[in-house]
Amino acid sequence: MSAAAKILVIEDDKGIADTLSRVLLEEGHEVAVERRGDQGLARAGRDTFNLVITDLRLPGLSGLELVRQLHAAQPRLPIILTTAFGTTETAIEATKFGAYDYLLKPFDMPRLIELVRQAADSNRLMCEPVSLGEAGASDALVGQSAAMQAIYKEIGRVASKPVTVLIRGETGTGKELIARAIYQHSERGGAPFVAVNCAAIPETLLESELFGHEKGAFTGAHSRRIGRFEQAHRGTILLDEIGDMTPGTQVKLVRFLQENALQRLGGKENILLDVRVIAATHRDLEAAIGRQEFREDLYYRLSVVVITLPPLRQRREDIAGLTRYFLRKHGPALGHAEPSIQPEAIEFLQAQPWPGNVRQLENIVRKALLLAQSYTVTVDHARAALDKTAVPDFSAKRAFSEYVDDLLAAARRGELADAHARAMGAAERELFGRAIAEAGGNQAKAARWLGVTRVTMKAKLVQFGLYAGHDSEPD
Repeated sequence: MSAAAKILVIEDDKGIADTLSRVLLEEGHEVAVERRGDQGLARAGRDTFNLVITDLRLPGLSGLELVRQLHAAQPRLPIILTTAFGTTETAIEATKFGAYDYLLKPFDMPRLIELVRQAADSNRLMCEPVSLGEAGASDALVGQSAAMQAIYKEIGRVASKPVTVLIRGETGTGKELIARAIYQHSERGGAPFVAVNCAAIPETLLESELFGHEKGAFTGAHSRRIGRFEQAHRGTILLDEIGDMTPGTQVKLVRFLQENALQRLGGKENILLDVRVIAATHRDLEAAIGRQEFREDLYYRLSVVVITLPPLRQRREDIAGLTRYFLRKHGPALGHAEPSIQPEAIEFLQAQPWPGNVRQLENIVRKALLLAQSYTVTVDHARAALDKTAVPDFSAKRAFSEYVDDLLAAARRGELADAHARAMGAAERELFGRAIAEAGGNQAKAARWLGVTRVTMKAKLVQFGLYAGHDSEPD
């Protein structure tokens, strides 16, 4: 479940208000209720909310006018309009005034819960600042390496330009943070920001999710639905994992980028929109074009500006700063008021291959903090935390072929995208571990057996947490 949201419900029907409150409270949200439109508008201006759910017909001030005034005052605040009069055009007018979406009564509760989750996530992405550097408690792009300095400059260069941006990088490198930084530093920073993970939505639903649908467009389409592009009108949409978009949806996206217009699924009306598109992917799009899995014309329209994020293993000098940042970020919530870490633990983390990149490092730091139990994080805590994330696990008691079978199975299920790196890492760990053990801890002897330098031997021992007793052969 997403993080809890603070929600204002404006509904004059007590039974409906009570039902909404109960459902939202059960989902972990905080709920406030107002019965009149004018009182709801005043409450939204007085208190801070992540989302507003309002009825269309209200005493004091209509839901339509409330949407117009509230969106003008707080454009980042998502507003969901509810109505029992779905056949009228009033609800559609509300979306033009800035409503995030609308729902028909009686409510489809699973749809309501999902829409609330989407709207609350959208508000979080819009309102949580992305800072460049380690300062502050907000989400941050951390790194002093030359590679990251170049990324910061690129963000500044393209943020104010009305161009599409393609963000490339391995899984876990921080592509969404880059997109949010571009959005927040742009002239659209006060307008909606909508993020869609194209890989997480079933193929049959992606087109409807993005472009919406009309009532009766397909079996189960009981009412008109606003798509994510319409929700992002005058703002920015992030199409994450664009490489997983289906061919049919790619065609509609090309048309939108050409004409700034779309048709809902099953509809004939051309809907003009003003949306900046940012796309992100970890896939090799050029190879996908060669396999005819990705449209070449779409690639060129998306890649007006390309920002390529380096994997963490190519900017190891940033690992210490990232580790300190994650310690400060997660320490207080895990009982560490002033978390600390041993220099040896930092050295150990710097030596890892990090196939999951920054996201994996953050998870390891969190796990290490839990293991440390308010004490200094040691290399043993870091190693144990890293071991807990190894999926699948490999040990000397297990045939390497079985480990490879499990890796491939996990890759086919989409649970990891680094099977090669994990297999090579496991093989190297076993080889160097066996060599140093049989050499009795003598690094020079083990290095000679393996045909590597002593510098390489020592680096591998640090990388895999295999500490030897001495560095040279006895006289």
